[in-house]
Amino acid sequence: MTDCIFCKIIQGEIPSYKIYEDEKYLAFLDIMPWCEGHTLVIPKKHVEWVWDYPSLGEYFEVVGKIARHHRELVGGGARAMVYGWEVPHAHIHIKPGQTDEMKGVKVTPEKLAKIQARFQMS
Repeated sequence: MTDCIFCKIIQGEIPSYKIYEDEKYLAFLDIMPWCEGHTLVIPKKHVEWVWDYPSLGEYFEVVGKIARHHRELVGGGARAMVYGWEVPHAHIHIKPGQTDEMKGVKVTPEKLAKIQARFQMS
C-alpha cells in the first residue's frame, strides 16, 4: 500500500530502529514510547487489522518470542496490546516492564539507538 507508513518502513523508505526481522514480520521501536523498549510488531504483508491477518497464530508466536526476550531483559513482565487506529496496518504493541515512565513523548534518535542496542534480537 503506497500511503501506509508501516509499508514504507518495511520497504526501507522510512528509517526505523529494528528489534527483530524475518521474512514475514518486522518489529521496531515506537518513536513515541511509553516505556523503554516499547516495540511494534507488524506483518510485512499489508493487512489493515490484526484480526484479519491470515496466519494469526504464527503472528502471535512471533509476538510471544519478542515479548519473552523483552521480559528477560527487564527482569519482569511484558505487556502486549492490540491497539491503534492511527496507522491502518496490523500492529501489536509490546511494552516491557510495568510502568509507562516515558509517557509517549518523542525520543531523540540517539536515545532510540541506545535502546535498540539493548533490545535488539540476534
